[in-house]
Amino acid sequence: MPQDDHTDRLVEIACDESGSEGEKLIGGNTGVFAHASVHLPMESAAACIREARDRIRSPAEEYKATHFLREKHRPVLKWLLAPGGPIHGNASVYLTDKKFFVITKLVDLLDEEPEPAHDMAATLYGGGETAFGRDRWNAFLQSFNDLIRAKTSTDSFFALADTLRTETDGLPAKIMNSLYEARPQVTAYLSRIHEPPRTPILDPLIPAITQAVRRWGQGGKLISIVHDEQTALTEDRITQLRTLFDHPPRPSGTRLISLRLADSRRDTRIQVADFLAGIARKITSNEIANQGDQELTELLKPYIDASSIWGDTRTRPLLGLPATRPRP
Repeated sequence: MPQDDHTDRLVEIACDESGSEGEKLIGGNTGVFAHASVHLPMESAAACIREARDRIRSPAEEYKATHFLREKHRPVLKWLLAPGGPIHGNASVYLTDKKFFVITKLVDLLDEEPEPAHDMAATLYGGGETAFGRDRWNAFLQSFNDLIRAKTSTDSFFALADTLRTETDGLPAKIMNSLYEARPQVTAYLSRIHEPPRTPILDPLIPAITQAVRRWGQGGKLISIVHDEQTALTEDRITQLRTLFDHPPRPSGTRLISLRLADSRRDTRIQVADFLAGIARKITSNEIANQGDQELTELLKPYIDASSIWGDTRTRPLLGLPATRPRP
């Protein structure tokens, strides 16, 4: 009897990102990280790019999201995202609000139960700047970012936490006090994560790929990923990702059976993922900055993964995200 090769369960997706700065999430060039995944045959992706070239008519050798985002090419951007367009129903984008992601990792140091920790993160995200002042709050978040990256000292970080907890009142200050009192366990945690080989705790790429596997693997699919070349995706990290789905928390049957890196110039599917990631990052960044474009945001909404890590309560409904923020 022939062995079942599971080809009916195999799904290959192509992925790319926009806004990646590794673990530098505070004080970098972008506030949003976007990771796009597409499920298209190579021929369909190539046809999409040919059509975009015919419409945009730029002499550029490789098209990027910026070509679509120019105002004179707005009709082409609308064509790309519209219902019935070349990627509708076959693409998804997972967003990470970098500041909120950092705050969730900060609150994780308190070793609270998930629900209280979630509430604390929301409190700090929404009220930290008001309670402590923009400059001091951003300096503190950057210090934490640098602490996890082993680029500042524990003493410097806790000196800032001490200032915030003693010079203000309210719930954000109480959370700072809890953090300050947790210094021994924080120090022990840092010792563990800084031991080689170091795990990139704050790199949003790994959670994004994990969610892409879950999203496309619903129903017990076997997922194969071709990803744009990324130095963060070392052989060890690819092995860790595959192991995660070999032993899932629940026996869903979903597995990551392969993840290989490819040059986007040689894989049209990755180029399409690059378009979507860059477009999504720009549109959602504009929304956070109160410079949103309602028409474009509405077109983007069907592509946004509901599990995106997004802290801003004002823009969550605009992006079609549920009111309750998921934990990373």
